[in-house]
Amino acid sequence: MKELALHILDITQNSVRAKATFIEINILESPVTDILKITISDNGCGMSKDVLKNVTDPFYTTRTTRHVGLGLPLFKMNAIQSGGSLDITSEPGRGTTVEASFSYSNIDRPPMGDIGGTIALIISGNPEIDFRFSYQVESKRWSVDTTELREALGETPVTDLKVVKYLKEMITENINELNEENLIDDKY
Repeated sequence: MKELALHILDITQNSVRAKATFIEINILESPVTDILKITISDNGCGMSKDVLKNVTDPFYTTRTTRHVGLGLPLFKMNAIQSGGSLDITSEPGRGTTVEASFSYSNIDRPPMGDIGGTIALIISGNPEIDFRFSYQVESKRWSVDTTELREALGETPVTDLKVVKYLKEMITENINELNEENLIDDKY
């Protein structure tokens, strides 16, 4: 995958297939410490130790519709090629956490991609699931929680096209502001 946003979409869909009712996506950008970290946690069915041991093997999958599973192996490959790592923790009945770290300045690190559009798609495509998304640049952080979002929307569903468009724009705008604030802070 050429963009990290697509990895986030893929891993989140794994959480959806694992029957998660809550998914948390955290992104940390730190040019100062040269790290980009993506963490996706869920409360889904989790994985046994045997599955967890094999889950980054591209020729292993628990799905019956195909014989390979490339999402986690490609995410791991991209992390390692850019000076980072991929760690997965999971417990049956308790959920899974996938944490990928990348060297922020590494030329092989894939670009973030359309994270605003990706998160809006994830939320609107899974209206029955609670999501918390946070984006942090150095010490500045912004987040959105679908529980609060649904409360603010009242009768309007998160699947409404105007809501999806607004959500994408809101996420993108807030991430851009965090990055602009970091540039300003770096000058002083």
